[in-house]
This record gives sequence, structure tokens and C-alpha cells, in this order.
Amino acid sequence: MKKGISLVCLLFVLLTLTNCKKEDSILKVFVRSASNQLINGAKVIVIGDQQSTPPTGEFVDTAYTNSSGFTTINMDDYFASSENTTGYFDIIVKYNLKVGAGYSRCRVHSTSVETIYLEN
Repeated sequence: MKKGISLVCLLFVLLTLTNCKKEDSILKVFVRSASNQLINGAKVIVIGDQQSTPPTGEFVDTAYTNSSGFTTINMDDYFASSENTTGYFDIIVKYNLKVGAGYSRCRVHSTSVETIYLEN
């Protein structure tokens, strides 16, 4: 009887451990106007900051904000090719003739959220 219960418990633990999926690394960027309105269709460029400490590897990605005023950038490609578990990224936003900039620290298996305000 004890062997049966032990076997069931061991099986439960093994199934739990093998079904654990690590969380994606995501950078979520909100873009707002100077009057705090969310902007649809803004171009968001994310660039790895190679001057940071520790240095961030090469990375460039471009996306556009959706109707809710944000975009998500999957950072798993960066972390898959890097030994670092943290990266520092410059964010440049362009919309019509307006430009905004920001900076973000991203960690492996987590979601980082930044808000960039466009100039007047």
C-alpha cells in the first residue's frame, strides 16, 4: 500500500516538473502623446545598448503600436543567443513628425513594461 502511494506521489511530482513552461521574455511598450492619449500606429524601434554594464549584445527590432496604443516585442531571440540574463535597450518611437525615446532593462523569463511620451 505504501509503495503504491509513493509511486503515485512520485508520478505526480514528475508530471508537474515536466509540464512547467518557462515564461517568455517580453518588452511591452506603450506610446502616449504629450496630452496622455494612447497612439495607434507609432513605430517602435528597440536597440540593444552595447555601452551598458554588463554590455548588451546586438539586437534591433521594430514594431508598430496597435489600436490600444501598445506593442509587444518578444525578447526570447535575444536571450537565446546571449549568456546574460539581463539586457538594456534603447527605445525610439516615431509617429508622423514626432519622436520619443526611452530606455528599458529586460530580464529573461519576465515582462518589462515601458511608456514613451511623444514630444509636443
